Amino acid sequence: MILNFTDPFFTTRVLGFEPLFDRLQRLSETSDRSSGYPPYNIRKDGNHFAIEVAVAGLSKEDIQIELSDSVLSVSYDGPKTETANEGSGVVYQGIAQRAFKQQFTLAEDVVVQGAELVNGLLIVNLEKIIPEEKKARMIEIKTPKKLSSK
Repeated sequence: MILNFTDPFFTTRVLGFEPLFDRLQRLSETSDRSSGYPPYNIRKDGNHFAIEVAVAGLSKEDIQIELSDSVLSVSYDGPKTETANEGSGVVYQGIAQRAFKQQFTLAEDVVVQGAELVNGLLIVNLEKIIPEEKKARMIEIKTPKKLSSK
């Protein structure tokens, strides 16, 4: 289905979504580079979210978390040298230590509360903040004033 954004009926019903179209464009550009590594979970509890990224074998100094233009990026540049495990006595390496970059597009009303590294899981805590003007409210229906007849 092709949307015609110049259609007057479409534009009169949809206002202020230019950032959404920009995000969709950015998503289509980055989907080619995205991968399933490292695995992650997204949990939701009310207005709170948690992104859990499996980063076994990495320390907090190895991981970079960046928030820029509503895009949360979690990345690791990879081992510092090719011979990182030569002197460590590792016989078989099943825990991957390759570079990665996972990106998550956040809504404008989602804020990052913090991050922690617990038992090989990087947990990024988020909260959806709903402003008063966007919360559901009841609209009062007023009756018109009667005009006095002369």
